[in-house]
Amino acid sequence: MIPALHLRDVATIALDPIGPRVGATRGAPVESGVVLFEDAHLEAGVWECTPGCFPSRRDGYREAVTILAGRGVLRDADGTEHPVEPGVALALPEGWVGEWDITETVRKFYVVTYSEPREKSTTP
Repeated sequence: MIPALHLRDVATIALDPIGPRVGATRGAPVESGVVLFEDAHLEAGVWECTPGCFPSRRDGYREAVTILAGRGVLRDADGTEHPVEPGVALALPEGWVGEWDITETVRKFYVVTYSEPREKSTTP
């Protein structure tokens, strides 16, 4: 039997540097994160990004997110805005296209499910 993963505080867990967010349209956002669990179909972790604006898309996977810290807006391709602030939960379906517009460093807990089995981790 595989044991459950139990973490006391994902809001303060140490993150690994990822680097500057490629394709930023405003600012110089920098990402960090940690993968807490992964297999061929699912990944769960914590991601953080400093202020800036950048495009984002969900190709081949869907994502459920809970915002732990920070502020900004998640903007759909049609311009619909979703406030990003602590306590907000978001579901981004496969095929979603939009942008993150972060005004205060955002930290999120995420769970990604993949349409096809995969071998290598990617940070959303």
